[in-house]
Amino acid sequence: MKRIGLLSDTHGYLIPQLFRFFEGVDEIWHAGDIGNINVALELENFRPMRAVYGNVDTIEIRTRYKETDVFTCGEMKIFMTHIGGYPGRYARGIKSALRTEKPDIFISGHSHILKIMPDPELDLLHINPGSAGKSGLHKKITMIRFLAEKDKIRELEVFDMKRY
Repeated sequence: MKRIGLLSDTHGYLIPQLFRFFEGVDEIWHAGDIGNINVALELENFRPMRAVYGNVDTIEIRTRYKETDVFTCGEMKIFMTHIGGYPGRYARGIKSALRTEKPDIFISGHSHILKIMPDPELDLLHINPGSAGKSGLHKKITMIRFLAEKDKIRELEVFDMKRY
């Protein structure tokens, strides 16, 4: 059983409330567009972090993290990438990768829009935590935390704050 903090699209900025929201998590997962190495290091120093790079990330970030990460958490297989789309509108190449990998959970960022939705065709749950940064057109800052227990997630909570 692990408590996970999930975020994306920080774009080089961490809101102070992030640390309070993720205070009880065991790991942080970042779905790309970290923004700069200082943000990555600050998150890594706070909690163990797993991340993928996004389209705005520098070479320094891209050499530290992968474009796509496939891993297990409990009995669940997780597939995480930055530009992935969502059920019915996957990015190029993602649907075939999902068919090959057969994850239980597919995580992506990029859109800055919080979405949690099933894909019955591929038998997975898609999660996009939205944007935790202040750059972009989004009007809200969002993040997610949840409990990963064996083969399911429980106690999913959303941080939702008007962007200032």
